[in-house]
Amino acid sequence: MTDFSHINEQGRAKMVDITDKKVTSRTALAKSSIIVNEEIYKKIIDQTIGKGDVLSVAQVAGIMAAKQTSNIIPMCHPLPLSGVNIHFDWNIINEKHELIITVEAKTKGSTGVEMEALTAASVTALTVYDMCKAVDKGMIIGQTYLVEKTGGKSGTYRREE
Repeated sequence: MTDFSHINEQGRAKMVDITDKKVTSRTALAKSSIIVNEEIYKKIIDQTIGKGDVLSVAQVAGIMAAKQTSNIIPMCHPLPLSGVNIHFDWNIINEKHELIITVEAKTKGSTGVEMEALTAASVTALTVYDMCKAVDKGMIIGQTYLVEKTGGKSGTYRREE
């Protein structure tokens, strides 16, 4: 039973002990996306969605989510985040309007910041959905994934695309 890092001697869940892990600078870059129709795209760009400035609210929601990750993901350690930055880019191909969400999270600590970046990306997409659902509930939240992480014992990871 003790071969699993999150299982104790009694076979029950535990938080991994990171006491002896080295403190290093760590970063994580995650992405998510949401596909919206042309009407929502125009309303986001023109800032005419009834609930307000969609991208500003979604950006703040994503940052707040990164800060709360350990409260909603059971085995995550609380981290002292040193930075969270969220970027938006539009990918418009053949009348498909896809908002690409990129999150960079940083910390200096004993464990990685990947979950904070992934949580922020997910909540950012969910917030766009929430703010725009009165216009159209047919939006599609896309894949959420880790692009890159640096620091720590395992070193750098970069997703091959």
